[in-house]
Amino acid sequence: MGMLSEFRQFAMRGNVVDLAVGVIIGGAFGKIVSSFVADVLMPPIGALLGGTDFTGLKLVIKEKVVEVGGKVISPAVTINYGNFIQVTIDFLIIAFSIFMMIKMMNAMNKKEVPPAAAPAEPSNEEKLLIEIRDLLRDGK
Repeated sequence: MGMLSEFRQFAMRGNVVDLAVGVIIGGAFGKIVSSFVADVLMPPIGALLGGTDFTGLKLVIKEKVVEVGGKVISPAVTINYGNFIQVTIDFLIIAFSIFMMIKMMNAMNKKEVPPAAAPAEPSNEEKLLIEIRDLLRDGK
């Protein structure tokens, strides 16, 4: 079997195609949630906290060095913890959304367990053996 046909057989397996679809949909879903967090959720939270824009929050370790003419010689070194907060909130919303989606899918796929069947009646041979056992036990 040629390498190309082996690859085609591998790529066309159901689980590989399902994984590709999941990754594509997950990426699109991530963009939607990121936009929701950045454009809808964080502005009101920032307004409640005094007009803070979380993406702009940072800790400056070293200031930028600027020439007299305004040319930046070396950029500032910063820890951008505001962006980290934004991305963390994105993750939490995505994780919660996926959790709820999986929970809903599991509830829809939950199959009703059929009641346990009554034990089958013993066959004629078993009935005869039970009678013989009982007779032997009684000593008759």
